[in-house]
Amino acid sequence: MTPFLFTFSAFLISVAAGALGSLLGLGGGIIVIPALTLLFKIDIRYAIGASIVSVIATSSGAAAAYVRERMTNLRVAMVLEVATVSGAISGAFLAGHLKIRYLYIIFGLVMGYSALMMFRKRARGDAEDPIPAPWADYLRLHNSYYDEALHQEVDYHVARTRIGLGLMYIAGVVSGLLGIGSGALKVPAMDLAMRLPIKVSTATSNFMIGVTAAASAGVYFMRGDIDPFVTAPVAAGVVIGATAGSRLLGIVHSRMIRVVFVLVLLWISLQMLVKGILG
Repeated sequence: MTPFLFTFSAFLISVAAGALGSLLGLGGGIIVIPALTLLFKIDIRYAIGASIVSVIATSSGAAAAYVRERMTNLRVAMVLEVATVSGAISGAFLAGHLKIRYLYIIFGLVMGYSALMMFRKRARGDAEDPIPAPWADYLRLHNSYYDEALHQEVDYHVARTRIGLGLMYIAGVVSGLLGIGSGALKVPAMDLAMRLPIKVSTATSNFMIGVTAAASAGVYFMRGDIDPFVTAPVAAGVVIGATAGSRLLGIVHSRMIRVVFVLVLLWISLQMLVKGILG
């Protein structure tokens, strides 16, 4: 493949990845990495390096719009970032000591688990009885947002803050290890464990993933895993896609977001597991 054709193809795929990543709170890396490794045969370490930069671009392109529309819970994001940044630095150092095929397998298992958890949540419905949440009460994490699809203000209560912090550390490790922004874990953690609405989880994840990725990007840069030839078209495409995707979240129904989320994760999980197991 010629350099021009690679650049153009990577750019187009990254636009789609940025839009979908912004809409689902995944960061775009969940699509960029399989595309670069499976379609273009790029070494997964360089793909992860490009994805780390694209995750920062996704967050920059979408976070501002979600904050302006009051869908992002800034208090929740600030509390959870303490755990995710610590985990991201740990994961970035760990990535340099694992074999490549294990990265594929870990990636696939993480995606499959996230998909199954989100499917279970959809099967039993979003409405659940409130539970005591002293940490969330003390930190004033409860909030509300205006749902354009429902044309009404939606109040919600945050739960299990301590469990959320533990899950966010794991999400940070995965982010630093795989370069995916860990939105695939952050969204289910906030949605399932902390009981944030799916739209709030998505918007808050978009805000958080850029900070998490930036914490590990320096490690990848020092190790030489960020190739400008691969990273430049990916980052440019993701920014454009993320900006477009941020305009869709408010008007799309929550169930549709959940269905798309599950289908995307299952497909990518299967592809990456096959790649890791077969080599």
